[in-house]
Amino acid sequence: MPSSTASFRLRHFGPLACLLALTGLAGLVTTGPARAEDKAPPAPRVRVETSLGSFTVELNSERAPLSSANFLDYVKSGHYAGTVFHRVIDNFVIQGGGFDASYKLKSVRAPVSNESGNGLLNRRGTIGIARSDLPHSGNCQFYINLTDNDALDPQPLRWGYAVFGKVVEGMDVIDRIGHVATGSAGPFPKDVPTVPVVIKSATLIGGGAPAADPAVAPAATPAG
Repeated sequence: MPSSTASFRLRHFGPLACLLALTGLAGLVTTGPARAEDKAPPAPRVRVETSLGSFTVELNSERAPLSSANFLDYVKSGHYAGTVFHRVIDNFVIQGGGFDASYKLKSVRAPVSNESGNGLLNRRGTIGIARSDLPHSGNCQFYINLTDNDALDPQPLRWGYAVFGKVVEGMDVIDRIGHVATGSAGPFPKDVPTVPVVIKSATLIGGGAPAADPAVAPAATPAG
């Protein structure tokens, strides 16, 4: 925050007035601009280059530390290069990151704990960790919401799908992917782009995060 300075001329106001004036001055002296180490580090940003253009996501490591760190670990390892968006449902989500261009499932690390109770909601443009019906099964696959998807948020009696960031650049590319023609391919009977949408690269372009905690349970994919 910008700081303001003030100059004081102490006159003969008596002992109490001088004490009050000096107390105020002491407050100004001890309250200065925040030190560099006190400032929050910049949020991690990842640029994803696809065959239909690039987009950038900003991760919320404060609200979703495990999911964010998990995603960054896959980014840094080069896992996403050559994977495809294998599930595209207009006005719902685009999902990818787990299958190569031959629709072969890539190897994954241990899944992470479900962080869907973190207060981040499945709103248009947010990115979340895909999973199976098992609540703690998310690993490398991610989805991006094409619209507000309240049905993916947690409810009192069930787990939701954990959001860990948002698209900050290239939402037009997300929409372009969301509108492609789909059909069957590989092991999927529907919702697969007829012309593969390939992730060429995913690169950390700012910020950082600690390593992921190799949490609980099996497999990956959001329910529709």
